[in-house]
Amino acid sequence: MLKNYFKIAIAVLRRRKFFTFISLFGISLTLTIVLTATALLENVMSPSYPDYNRERSLYIQRIALTNTKEGWFNSNSASYNFINRYVSTLKTPEKIAFFTYGTSTNAYVNNKKILLEVKYTNDVYWEVTNYQFLSGKAYTKEQISNAERVAVISERTRKAYFGDEEDIIGENIEVDNVNYRVAGVVKGVPSTNRNFFGDVYLPYTVSKTGYDDQGLMGNFGVVLVAKSKEDMPAMRTEYKKMLSKIPMEKDYDRLYAHADTLWEDLSRRFFGNDDEIGFGKMMVMVSLYLLLFLLLPTINLVNINITRIMERSSEIGVRKAFGASSKTLVYQFLVENVILTFLGGLIGIILSYIVIYLFNQSGFTPDFNLRLNFSVLALGLFVCLIFGLLSGVYPAWRMSRLNVVSALKVR
Repeated sequence: MLKNYFKIAIAVLRRRKFFTFISLFGISLTLTIVLTATALLENVMSPSYPDYNRERSLYIQRIALTNTKEGWFNSNSASYNFINRYVSTLKTPEKIAFFTYGTSTNAYVNNKKILLEVKYTNDVYWEVTNYQFLSGKAYTKEQISNAERVAVISERTRKAYFGDEEDIIGENIEVDNVNYRVAGVVKGVPSTNRNFFGDVYLPYTVSKTGYDDQGLMGNFGVVLVAKSKEDMPAMRTEYKKMLSKIPMEKDYDRLYAHADTLWEDLSRRFFGNDDEIGFGKMMVMVSLYLLLFLLLPTINLVNINITRIMERSSEIGVRKAFGASSKTLVYQFLVENVILTFLGGLIGIILSYIVIYLFNQSGFTPDFNLRLNFSVLALGLFVCLIFGLLSGVYPAWRMSRLNVVSALKVR
């Protein structure tokens, strides 16, 4: 029976090519946007190079000091003092890594200016991440303690600074008028990954800005990595307990320095505040936006399907006159509509691959490569199914209620 329904569906689609084009265009365009946006979001938020430990990591990205009486506050990243005096005392984390957020500087090679993003880190930074070293290795704890001028650079920086030269370990690179010996070369990280993107990575002890500030705020981010995902609640609890014991700075009466997952941090920034994460609000808003986005093409398909049904009134009347039940007709139309939406979905997936391929080849964001994996494709198939059912239920119900005599009178 399904084979017959498929043949009928193809015949109907070929009969009215304009309606078919509009339907397939609406479905495929919507699905292309959904899949591309999902691939983008997954690339940014899911565990990816070089941060594969996100599921057992908490990130301290912001510190805020508030004067609730006067109604003002001050916020920035964490200072080395905050990390060294307080965060380093935690026992639950397996590893504690810290790094500065990128500082831009210029380098000059053969009268050519190269813009570099410099990141200062501790040695544990290289232990909690999974950078792919193309040559050389990371600097060590001893080199950091000795404030040795050594550097790890990205592949893009190697090509821009040294040209076609491959073996550059031990060579010098000038950064902000200071020479550093290249210790390693790593595969680049996309600039969308704020915590781990850099062109040049240096020991934090060689920073010109100083890391011995006694305040709580500075330019450092922190990653707390638990031994396992099950240890995350205990690590969070210990961190909050530590935070509550920090003496308040002058002129302030409240301190906020949340250790969140990346999703929690995103939710807190846009939908919550310093007292609540706002994850529920984020999910509600995302669901509403997605629903509204899918609703418009669905309504369009409903209207097209109703028009198609009215054109097939005579066919429906004949089938009813020969004993076809309303249930059979509804089932047939739903199957036809699901076939239509899956054809549109197939086109949408192909278009998504083309869009993603062109984006990756454009080099618009270096080292940023989108991909369609199983979960993204599963979402696409789910969207197709929702399209098919939502846009087919009401027209099918209208079709099932057509009067035989009235239907046969329609020409």
